Amino acid sequence: MTHPKKQVILAAHFPGVNNTTVWSDPAAGSQIAFDSFRRFAQSAERGKFDFFFLAEGLRLREQRGRIHDLDVVGRPDALTVLAGLAAVTTHLGLTGTVNATFNEPYELARKLASLDHLSGGRAGWNVVTSYDAFTGENFRRGGYLDRADRYTRAAEVLHTARELWDTWPSGEVVADREAGRFTRTADPGEFVHSGQHVDIRGHFTVPRSPQGRPLIIQAGDSDPGREFAARDADAIFSRHGTLESGKAFYADVKGRMARHGRRPDELKILPASTFVLGSSLADAAERAHHIRRQQVSPQTAILLLEQLWNKDLSDHDPDGPLPAFDPVLDDDSIIKGRTRLFDDPLATARQWRATAEEQGLGIRDLIIEVTGRQTFIGTPSTVAATIDEFVQADAADGFILVPHLVPGGLDEFVDGVVPLLQERGVFRTEYTTTTLRGHLGLDDV
Repeated sequence: MTHPKKQVILAAHFPGVNNTTVWSDPAAGSQIAFDSFRRFAQSAERGKFDFFFLAEGLRLREQRGRIHDLDVVGRPDALTVLAGLAAVTTHLGLTGTVNATFNEPYELARKLASLDHLSGGRAGWNVVTSYDAFTGENFRRGGYLDRADRYTRAAEVLHTARELWDTWPSGEVVADREAGRFTRTADPGEFVHSGQHVDIRGHFTVPRSPQGRPLIIQAGDSDPGREFAARDADAIFSRHGTLESGKAFYADVKGRMARHGRRPDELKILPASTFVLGSSLADAAERAHHIRRQQVSPQTAILLLEQLWNKDLSDHDPDGPLPAFDPVLDDDSIIKGRTRLFDDPLATARQWRATAEEQGLGIRDLIIEVTGRQTFIGTPSTVAATIDEFVQADAADGFILVPHLVPGGLDEFVDGVVPLLQERGVFRTEYTTTTLRGHLGLDDV
């Protein structure tokens, strides 16, 4: 029996300033001007993408006491940007990161329900957590949430938001002019929630939105994060970009869903992916090499090396050898606003030294070799084929694309790859649904 081919989900991530984007490229635009967000989102909608994704950072990260210029800088409030984009798009889903540690569920639920109304049912929430005191200093809590508690609070905040959204049942607003009755019942929106992290009561002010509840996205890869996604998320932002690791992650997360009373098709797994296109495989490889050298400048190479060594290495030559001494293992990290990136710095340093010696690499070339490279490198035809292969092999349900340029970096994918996916019969030629949940084949609730 022949099964119909799975449809590919495509999202577009506006990445901000980090070591994926090349802000110094002459073709790069503003990372904060609304016109950049508008152009990027409208390009995604022209390509019939499922949704636009916007990350958010609550504090500018620092390294050696300075703002880390490789990370998100000058990021405006995500939900404010998405509300603006609702006015200049018609079908594209609008999703953003909002932190569940330092935001309260009533406020979050109101803002997300309002965005769902303004957009006609296209809102989504990427639920993230934070446990570091550095970020917490920006908030009245003035501290942090213990690592062990961050997912329990996130789950309770999300469940409370769902309770608030559900206080207005479907069909509650009747707006009967003749009878002079606006709501079906006398007192909609009443809620009471008393739990470990949330203790609130009152009335929710926003009637039920077009989707019922905004789409919920989750991005954690730890065991608690996978369990959170299997229990509560509609989509998971995955880091697994190879076929084999993607299939293993896919099977693991979807295999957890039955014990939460959910079907595997109720969660969409979407790896974050970069791409470089060329007129031939050789041309694409050459472009990818050039882009990686833009992304890892001499200064960037030293900064990234410092994240492993946990020490000021500004006196080292980017084209010279690795430090002769081992990484510093003190708990006091030179990076503020993010966790250590390496579980075993000493083992990683040994691996990097071996690679550098075997290939004769200096610091910059080593960093280019051992840090992330583009997921898809090839012609539009080979990239379309690879994306299709991943989805049909259950290594992913689709991809969240992260171009290295904004706002125009998505255009060549829209013009070159999307038509080939459409020819394969695995991607829409026109929108046939109006809500974000509908785009992803999920029921409104």
